[in-house]
Amino acid sequence: MLRSFSVTDIGRKRKLNQDYVYVSEAPVGNLPNIFIVADGMGGHNAGDYASKCAVETIVREVRGSFEKNPVRILGKAIRIANDLVRRRAREDSSLFGMGTTVVAATCLGHYLQVANVGDSRLYIIGDQVRQITRDHSLVEEMIRMGGIDRDAARNHPDKNIITRAIGGLDTVEIDFFNEEIKPGELVLMCSDGLSNMLDDEEMGRIMKEHISIEEKAQKLVDAANEQGGKDNIAVILIDVFAKEQI
Repeated sequence: MLRSFSVTDIGRKRKLNQDYVYVSEAPVGNLPNIFIVADGMGGHNAGDYASKCAVETIVREVRGSFEKNPVRILGKAIRIANDLVRRRAREDSSLFGMGTTVVAATCLGHYLQVANVGDSRLYIIGDQVRQITRDHSLVEEMIRMGGIDRDAARNHPDKNIITRAIGGLDTVEIDFFNEEIKPGELVLMCSDGLSNMLDDEEMGRIMKEHISIEEKAQKLVDAANEQGGKDNIAVILIDVFAKEQI
């Protein structure tokens, strides 16, 4: 039986928390569990509306789905969320241009099925820090094309420009990943308010400390704030092997 913990923090620079998380260790529809991080964008309250609307829509659609395949369940739910966010933005001028990232995961035994749109991330961290998702961002495309290296990308002025988002286009393109989780590894899901503030080495150091996942999550948030806390911070930690270690 897995254990999880989630936390969000407004950070030190923002006046509004546009990050939204959802955690259910119990079954939701035909999924045995579900974990979601969304990072909204848009003026005034549009960003927090977008992230909340998208996550609530995904959860509702997962709960009502008759599909058995996790990729089909998550994929359809995310596409419906995209349609709804776009429709709400058309109906209300104050929400025009809103959007949100989404990274969603479900644990199937020792395997993790992941769906991703945007630059919120999922890592599997044990002896090494493995970033499973790939950012849908302008800077990530520049890295892939060899234009800049990762060190330069961390402080690039365009690092917040994302190339895919829920609500961005009529059709949303989703990345899917299936990864095995091994004993001693933890799953970290986060918004860019964490990953832009901490490098892999710092995240790995905190995750390897012999403390509870609740304490690890809070230390990650505290460390991001100590580095400037320039954005909202969202963290979900999942310990798939929790019961086996007792």
